[in-house]
Amino acid sequence: MFFIILTTGITLHRHGLTHIETTRQAAEALRPLAGRFAATLFTVGIVGVGFLAIPTLAGSSAYAFAETLGWRQGLNRKLKQARWFYALILFSTAVGVGLDFAGINPVKALYWTAVINGLLAPFLLVAILVVAADKKLMQGQPSSRLGFTVVAITTIAMFAAGIAMFVF
Repeated sequence: MFFIILTTGITLHRHGLTHIETTRQAAEALRPLAGRFAATLFTVGIVGVGFLAIPTLAGSSAYAFAETLGWRQGLNRKLKQARWFYALILFSTAVGVGLDFAGINPVKALYWTAVINGLLAPFLLVAILVVAADKKLMQGQPSSRLGFTVVAITTIAMFAAGIAMFVF
């Protein structure tokens, strides 16, 4: 992911494309690299990502809710065995499709989703640190000192970056 971001940033910046707000602008930004087939390449990429992301996100949210609420779950179960699980998959998919028709700018939605994820991630890392250090929860195999230290430093850096985003 880092190298995709880095390569894209370098390529776009070199061609003076530093402010992209729409999918049309994103497709046009590929023109120096992909030529006249830029829009087609972008469209195929977005459709491909959609085919991968929509079922994955809908399924993972359904698994998370089912696990949390104690529902029967699993794609290996029949519809009658896991009604709420499958209902949540259908609902998540419908919300995703509905967002497409709601007039929401997808580039801005991706941007703000990334910002929110970045601000929430350090809190998740704190929870991971607490669980990983607990000998009882980890059944006598807590995280190594090195692993704990690396995650702790990462957590502190992410908190600092989140605070810096609002201060500077």
